[in-house]
Amino acid sequence: MRFAEIETFRALMRSSSTRKAAALLHVTQPAISQSLKRLETQAGMQLFQRTGGRLVPTPEARALWVEVERVFIGMDAIEHRMRSLRDFGTNQLELSCYPAFGLGFMPRALERFKAHRGASAWPQVSLQVLSSKDVRDRVSMGISDFGLMADELSLEGLEHSTFAHFPGVVVMPQGHALARFKSIEPEQLVEAPFLALNPEDPSHRRLEAALAQKSLALRMVVQTPYAASVCEMALRGLGVGLVNPITALDYAERGLVARKLSVDISFACILALPAGKVLSSTARDFLSVMRQQLADDEKRMQRYLR
Repeated sequence: MRFAEIETFRALMRSSSTRKAAALLHVTQPAISQSLKRLETQAGMQLFQRTGGRLVPTPEARALWVEVERVFIGMDAIEHRMRSLRDFGTNQLELSCYPAFGLGFMPRALERFKAHRGASAWPQVSLQVLSSKDVRDRVSMGISDFGLMADELSLEGLEHSTFAHFPGVVVMPQGHALARFKSIEPEQLVEAPFLALNPEDPSHRRLEAALAQKSLALRMVVQTPYAASVCEMALRGLGVGLVNPITALDYAERGLVARKLSVDISFACILALPAGKVLSSTARDFLSVMRQQLADDEKRMQRYLR
C-alpha cells in the first residue's frame, strides 16, 4: 500500500467527493478514482458507496480512518519537531496549558524563570493555551514537554500527577451583598445570579451534586467553559461564580472579591507528561520554578480570603 493511496483515502474522508479530493491534493479527478480503486483492491473491501453524488464511507472505512488520522497526527508532530530543531536547536521549552493556568499563572512563572536563569541563555519558549483535550493530545504526541490540564479526561498512556488541588472560591464584585461574609453558605449562593462553568466541567458537576443533597439549585444566568470569563463577568456585576483560586488571583488586584465556600468543591490541575520521556534540564528547571510560583500564589490568595 503506497502513501499516495492513504493520502487519497484521507482526502475522500474529508471531502466526500472525488472532485474536491482532487483539488485538495492538486491532482486530476481520474487520478483520485484510480488511486481509490487500487486501495480498495489491496484492502479487499469496499470503502465508499456512491449516494446522491456523494461518496459515503462504509463502516470499514470509518474504522480505518481512526488509524490513518493517528498516523498523520504523528507525522505532524515529527514535522513540528523538525522545524523547532532547525530554527532553535535543542534549547527550547514546549508547553501546553489549559486557560485556568495558562492566562495568568504561566506568565508569572515564566517571569520568575527569567529572573532565575539570570545570565544563562533564554530558551525558545512555546506556550500554547488550549482546551484540556488539546493539551492532552499535544502531550501524548510528544509535541509538548509537559502540559497542565483539568481532571476531566482520561489520562491513559500518559505519565501524570496532581500539580495543584484547591477548594473553589466564590467570586463577586466589590460591594456585593455576599462580600461582607467570610464564608458563603450554599443557601446564600443559590440566591444570587450564578455565572457557571459548563455542565461537563468536573467542578460544576460536584457543585450541583452538593447542592442537590440540600434540595438546592443554582440560578444560572451564563454558562462558559472559562473561569477567566466567569471572573471578568463577576467584576462587571453580572453575578457570582465559583472558580479555582489561581484564576481568581489574576483578577483580585482589579477589585474582584473572593470568598470561601462552606462546602468543599475542589479544583484539580493535572501535570501530564509523555510516557517514558526524559525531561530536558530546561524543562525540569522550569517545572521547579512553577512549583515555587504556585506556593507563592497560594500565599497571596490566602491574604485575599481573610
